[in-house]
Amino acid sequence: MGDVKPVPPCGSIAYLGPPGTFTEEALRSWPGLSCRDMLPFPTVEETVTAVQDGLVDKGIVPIENSIEGSVNATLDSLAFESDVLIQGEMVCQVEHYLLARAGIDLKDVTKVVSHPQAAAQCRRHLVRLLPGVELEAANSTTEAALRVAGSKQPFAAIGSRLAGELYQLEVLYKGMEDHPDNRTRFVLLGKEAMPVTGEDKTSMVLFIYQDQPGMLLQILQEFAHRYINLTKIESRPTKKVLGEYCFFIDCEGHQEDEVVASALKCLRCKLPQVKLLGSYPCFKEEQPDA
Repeated sequence: MGDVKPVPPCGSIAYLGPPGTFTEEALRSWPGLSCRDMLPFPTVEETVTAVQDGLVDKGIVPIENSIEGSVNATLDSLAFESDVLIQGEMVCQVEHYLLARAGIDLKDVTKVVSHPQAAAQCRRHLVRLLPGVELEAANSTTEAALRVAGSKQPFAAIGSRLAGELYQLEVLYKGMEDHPDNRTRFVLLGKEAMPVTGEDKTSMVLFIYQDQPGMLLQILQEFAHRYINLTKIESRPTKKVLGEYCFFIDCEGHQEDEVVASALKCLRCKLPQVKLLGSYPCFKEEQPDA
């Protein structure tokens, strides 16, 4: 699974629910994470808000998928709606199952219920197995499983193995994802900044004065001149003015490291706002045996 640094124990943790989501699977497999209470919330936004408002000590949400890219609800909640910090990350293999009530065959299915991200990750298999079948959106893969379990119609859900077991659904098809190496990155959220470990990553949002030639280059130069490796860069609308964007950047190193601190200092001189989303231990892939 990779090397994930242990985190301090907490009393309660929020996760994207209901029970049976891939986020719950990530929570239960997170090394060193010990919590007394695990509380599901129906949306990413409510999960982040629960941490922000002190209803829980920590939270776990998905932030990026290897097929469909960033989870926009998570990016927007962290950038515009809260001051919580990323305290850790973990990357998990995600295998999607097509689930239905007992007695429903694949040929009987008239509607597939799914979280939009999950459906997008299974696009080719859906077209091949169920051409023309209606898709219905749900807030989570588990909510989709719940709708199917509670319906008398021949519906199916895209969800996790755990959701199928919890809600007594049968597997119509295993491995719905279009690419076998389908992985999702989850982040652990809290209010406290994490200390330097020597193997860290820093996430930030950079806001610019206006869209003008060379603006992105000016930003990137601060990292390039210091030989700081960027692991992600993405633009997102600021939600204020059409055509106004901000940049989400992940870089190697901790905000307290000399070179990263120097880059941040110069960026704050150039830009109207630099919002740090956290410095935290980075996920390390396991290396295969030689």
